[in-house]
Amino acid sequence: MKLLTVLAWRNLWRYPRRTTIILLAIAFGIWSMLSMSAFMRGMMEQYVNNAIQSLVGHIQIHAPGYRDDPVIDHSMPPPNDKLLNVLNGENLKGWATRVRVPAAVSSERESMGVTLVGIDPAQEQGLSFIADADAVTEGRYLESIDDKGIILGRKLVERLETRLGKRVVLMSQNRYNEIAERGFRVVGIFDAKTEDVETQFAFVGRRVAQKMLGMQDNISELAVLGQDRDELDNLVQKLRVAATEELATTEEKQEKLDIQPWPTLNPLVKIMVNVFEGFLLIWYVVVFIAMAFGLVNTLLMAVFERTREIGLFQALGMKPRWIVGQVLFESSFLLAIGLTVGNLMGWATLVLTADGLDFSRWAAGYEMAGLSSLIYLVLSTADIVIANVLVISLGLIASLYPAWRAARYVPVEAITRT
Repeated sequence: MKLLTVLAWRNLWRYPRRTTIILLAIAFGIWSMLSMSAFMRGMMEQYVNNAIQSLVGHIQIHAPGYRDDPVIDHSMPPPNDKLLNVLNGENLKGWATRVRVPAAVSSERESMGVTLVGIDPAQEQGLSFIADADAVTEGRYLESIDDKGIILGRKLVERLETRLGKRVVLMSQNRYNEIAERGFRVVGIFDAKTEDVETQFAFVGRRVAQKMLGMQDNISELAVLGQDRDELDNLVQKLRVAATEELATTEEKQEKLDIQPWPTLNPLVKIMVNVFEGFLLIWYVVVFIAMAFGLVNTLLMAVFERTREIGLFQALGMKPRWIVGQVLFESSFLLAIGLTVGNLMGWATLVLTADGLDFSRWAAGYEMAGLSSLIYLVLSTADIVIANVLVISLGLIASLYPAWRAARYVPVEAITRT
């Protein structure tokens, strides 16, 4: 084994220029895998987080029929003790009750269709974007569920041609199928990562919205934020059991509440995540094929150039499997050095881009796709392991052909070959 290792290492550097080229190819290959993974993961994380923070959460609870027709008729009572026991458990980061119905907002000059969202400002902390410290950039955040002010998005304010401190009129349909309207003073203007969010929502205090619409204590939805967005099955099941028990103690129709995780609530996000995953797999395959051709070509050239030498080793008693081992050792050295350099390049890329990649020149396109103009690279341990194991294992497999060719030489023919 020691002899094969020494021979493989020396043979590797007989032609340093060729060896350096294939090492660089492997290094840039693994670097491109890791960098592309980090970039795509960053885009995926941002895309999913933006969707979850845009009032989706990890799980939502609605009355039957609300998701098909989000009107006041499909409201539900607030959670009772049994459901609250689950909501206040250790598996949750937070939850919030909301009033959420279609509405229209009018200023002195323009009118726009919006989604009226009545919130409890304290409950939204850590659950949705509106409670973030940097969300409301002008004015103030809502102070309580009885706050009589309204918060609008910057783009909506521009389209309504209004400003902070001005009054607007909010109109919607109440529980009696009549038009309910109320004047609000704009107390805050929020900035969101995407323009559509800034034009979609109008936030008021939850109790103010309930009084305006004649809902009493009823709510439109209950949003839940769990500990891990990818591990929600058990939590959804617990909520469904508790919600079913709650319905049995009410005078409402004996129908189960609609409790769904975020992939069901926003299927487009789940589809986009699958698209990102598929693109990464395709990229891995393309890069590996390119590296495999270079590796096999390099080893074949090395074998052909050492035909007489290999024949002499065989004549001296070297077994074919030792020749195979020698070629595989050469391949292992190439892969090990290339992967080391490539991983270091990937680590350096993450360090240099720790502040994010600014795509503000193409911000409009990114916002249309649900992304912001600043992308932070995210590289998981799983991606590093998968990329390295893939290159090492498949690289050694690709090296079997040159090794097999070398082991098949007949000593007499190989020595006499010119």
